Amino acid sequence: MTIADRYAAEQAQTEHDHHVPTAGAMTNHILANLHISIVKFHQVRWSVKGPLAVSVRALLNDYIATYRRQFDALGELLLDEGEIVSTTTKEFHDYNMLQEGGDKKYFAAEDQIDELVHDADTHNLFIDRAIKLAEKEERPALASFLTDLRGTNNHIIRELQALLGKDARDGLDEEDDDDDDD
Repeated sequence: MTIADRYAAEQAQTEHDHHVPTAGAMTNHILANLHISIVKFHQVRWSVKGPLAVSVRALLNDYIATYRRQFDALGELLLDEGEIVSTTTKEFHDYNMLQEGGDKKYFAAEDQIDELVHDADTHNLFIDRAIKLAEKEERPALASFLTDLRGTNNHIIRELQALLGKDARDGLDEEDDDDDDD
């Protein structure tokens, strides 16, 4: 089989897995989201201004290191599980579910932080789906890793929300919107 044939087969399998979906395919979305989050963390770290800047930069230094470790470990785990792992910028772009924009570096610090909170919450949607798929597919190592990743994101959300003077889930859960009707 030629290199072109092997790559074509990989692409066909990836396409199939994303339409089924499988735990591996869903986890590739998570891998892409981690990659883009690292870039977005840098954007905010380099551009944030105002009274929150020092605190935000310190937290983002830790988050970047944490996400880099998780990105590498998750890629290795996918390989251990016999899955295809995204390896190109195009694949990360295609599978990413977060919104980027060069203009966002000019947002107020609170708006930049709020976006990072919502990014972590978006991560959790994919993580929760991947955990369910991993459990269904009887992949305990993958489910365990993803559960730990979910905990990391919950912690990131809580810390960033605290900078904004909010509780961990303020403005993220649908029931928060319904509370105003009481």
